[in-house]
Amino acid sequence: MSTAQETVNKAAFHRMHDAANTGDADTVMKAIDEVVAPDLRFHAPVPMGDSGRQALKRVYAVLLQAFPDLRVSVEEVIAEGDRLAIRNTVTGTHAGEYQGLAPTGKSVRYDEMFVFRFTDGRVTEIWGVVDVLTQLRQLGALPSGPA
Repeated sequence: MSTAQETVNKAAFHRMHDAANTGDADTVMKAIDEVVAPDLRFHAPVPMGDSGRQALKRVYAVLLQAFPDLRVSVEEVIAEGDRLAIRNTVTGTHAGEYQGLAPTGKSVRYDEMFVFRFTDGRVTEIWGVVDVLTQLRQLGALPSGPA
């Protein structure tokens, strides 16, 4: 894959990332429609019953409802061929219901890593690892681990 295509893929990722940081669900959904293939294969813990692009939309809808000030800070992006590897830090304040947990007003800060595969400038596959354990501990849903 050419360096030009890697640049296009990075731009598509940043379009979606910038939209996520607006906190506006409509903006996020529009960006997902623009840069994610409808038949997206999503390999991440998303037990929400949706598939394809709809699964990603559902993830953002849940997160933005629970953490309206959600911020995703990109720490690192590595492009190679048709893939981007991304390492993020996520922050937000728990102001809405999340995974059955009533709003706590607590702040969260956790890490996540994703690999995106692109075809013709659109995301067609995502593999993800999210530190949900840290997130749930910070919300008080799980006991804190050893220091």
